[in-house]
Amino acid sequence: MEALVASFARDLFQGRHVIVSGASSGIGQAIARGFASLGAHVVATGSSAQKIVASEQDPANKDVRFEALDVRDRSAVDAFMARQPVVDVLVNAQGIARPGAEWTEDAFLDVMDVNLNSAFRLTMAALPKLEASRGSVVNFASMLSYLADAEVPAYTASKTGIVGLTRALAHRFGKNGVRVNAIAPGYHRTDMTRALWENPADEARIADRSALKRWGSINDLVGAALFLSSPAANFISGVTLPVDGGYHSG
Repeated sequence: MEALVASFARDLFQGRHVIVSGASSGIGQAIARGFASLGAHVVATGSSAQKIVASEQDPANKDVRFEALDVRDRSAVDAFMARQPVVDVLVNAQGIARPGAEWTEDAFLDVMDVNLNSAFRLTMAALPKLEASRGSVVNFASMLSYLADAEVPAYTASKTGIVGLTRALAHRFGKNGVRVNAIAPGYHRTDMTRALWENPADEARIADRSALKRWGSINDLVGAALFLSSPAANFISGVTLPVDGGYHSG
């Protein structure tokens, strides 16, 4: 993380207020740390009280404030956003997958609600403050926005929907100074993909298909989120940026 952060000005987000949803662990938490390292006031949310307690106790998160939030609960989302004095950046990093189970309607709808509906819910709740700050939104799509996995139909559909939602939000609210973009991760070494990268055959197969012949790290996604939220991306909106080492084009 230190080498990544050194690529940016240390005060890049000084005084900016950033919300990262789905940040009680993994990619979202790494992104929250990245913004905090560059001077931002960061509020990170998650639905697991246990994970939030563990995150608060981690010295690496000393500059991040954590709050519990169920992104499926509209009233809770509205109340959370109402408490925020300013919103300069909103990162919708929340996401779940239930391999196999998503062919049942209840699981399908729950995954869609967390992965897709909540991105709309959070963005619309934050919109007045994003307009006031001429801020930006970063959503999380996936390489499965372009490919398919028969084990996760809801995840595939929800992440495909994120691409369309990102475009629609960008065009609807761009006239008010709000930029909306998305990141489409490929295969990164996270807990969700652990079963694959710990299996030598699967690890090699996936790395070989990518242009860079390796798996991604979480920091590869942090850099993309920081860039899309920065002044360097001031004329970028409605874009979904693949961060997959060239996997889906291989």
